[in-house]
Amino acid sequence: MATVKQILDRKGYTVWTITPDKTVFEALRLMGEKEIGALAVVDDGQLVGMLSERDYARKVVLKGKTSRETLVHSIMSSPVHAVAPDQSVAECMAIMTEERIRHLPVLERGQLIGMISQGDLVKFIIQEQQFIIDQLENYIAR
Repeated sequence: MATVKQILDRKGYTVWTITPDKTVFEALRLMGEKEIGALAVVDDGQLVGMLSERDYARKVVLKGKTSRETLVHSIMSSPVHAVAPDQSVAECMAIMTEERIRHLPVLERGQLIGMISQGDLVKFIIQEQQFIIDQLENYIAR
């Protein structure tokens, strides 16, 4: 059974965060610099929310607000759906599908240790399937 830990071991454990008192503009700038679609919102070392491009589009742009004046805490998604490193890829896909979210923070003993996206899951599944195909082709060719 493939796990979240296996994905993080391949992609890395870097998590980009922002505090809830920053402006949405600062969050968008960071997302642009890092070429990511979501940030974990952390306050005093604790995960308190998630901020995604979708939050910005629906809660700032469509509401006629400005990103330079709106604070992260006012549009972040909370409570946060998170997973543990030992959770399966299938469980994560189910959570993302059911909750209609694209990013899952990874918590270990209450601490944020990583982030996975739908893209990470799909990439991992494709790599695993290709490995199995290669193994079967090698077996048949013998």
